[in-house]
Amino acid sequence: MNPIDLPVVALTLGDPAGIGPELIARLLGQTDATQHANLVLVGDPWLWAAGQQVAGVQVATTPVRSFAEVRGRADVHTPAWLAMDTVAPEQVQRGLAQAPGGASVLQVLNGCMDAAQQSEVDAICFAPLNKFAMKQGGLKHEDELHHFAEYLGVQGYFCEFNTLGELWTSRVSSHIPLKDAASFLSKDRIKDAARLIYRSLQAAGFAQPKVAVAAFNPHGGDGGTCGREEIDVIEPAVRELAAEGIAVGGPFPADTIFLKARDGEYQAIVTMYHDQGQIAIKLMGFSKGVTVQGGLPVPITTPAHGTAYDIAGLGRADVNATYNALRIAARMGAARLA
Repeated sequence: MNPIDLPVVALTLGDPAGIGPELIARLLGQTDATQHANLVLVGDPWLWAAGQQVAGVQVATTPVRSFAEVRGRADVHTPAWLAMDTVAPEQVQRGLAQAPGGASVLQVLNGCMDAAQQSEVDAICFAPLNKFAMKQGGLKHEDELHHFAEYLGVQGYFCEFNTLGELWTSRVSSHIPLKDAASFLSKDRIKDAARLIYRSLQAAGFAQPKVAVAAFNPHGGDGGTCGREEIDVIEPAVRELAAEGIAVGGPFPADTIFLKARDGEYQAIVTMYHDQGQIAIKLMGFSKGVTVQGGLPVPITTPAHGTAYDIAGLGRADVNATYNALRIAARMGAARLA
């Protein structure tokens, strides 16, 4: 791809009290970080300076006054820098979830989404945020994904994907009490989750992805003696997906399904609730995983780990997941331009 045609990816510093500023400084200190996208870093100048200090790097940037100046820049291998004043240093106590930090995150992300709606940004990659801080700072939803969906006017199905290398997972229900998970199971939700991750994998460069669908009950329900969700809901959904031409299998017991993916049989797993997939994928690669916000009109990615308040400011943050999140954002942003 001609450098001038690289997708524009907005990068944010995440929660001011967490490891996000350090992660972005480490990311942009890597020589190849700008090879895949025309990057625009967005955030508070003091916070960016603090992140570089913690990381022990000094990153050259090109100041811009608006997102509109980013596309078509001649020197795309130097990140653009868009300053946005959202929070004062005295309002942030490193390692604590606080309302000013949460409000800052919302303001920056909303600005990036505004730019995406104006076709000035092709993808967004955000450093880790904290849901409690954001709720204190004005978030009205259960999580950032639902905020993104409402802000961007999404009417169809959306869900989080968690990815680790060649393996992606989606889920039928997410940030809800476990006691409510069974009530969220339906053929339509299962089919929507499978279709969405199948299409998203294709957009990320997987030509022929294969999707595995997890069972809900222990041992896949043991023929109905340990629950009938597999017989009444999940198996019919899998049959209908196969009839549509999607390469899909299951339902497979949740305690063995990740072995099939690990061995390369499947590139995607549809899980029935949050921890069914999250425990496995974080155990397989906590420092490398990525969360993709699926079903939105603009690709949005982030490292799958959190703000790591306990090590904020210590210079110990691992940048691998952030780098992977940027690569996925760049690939999906490029697919939108194709």
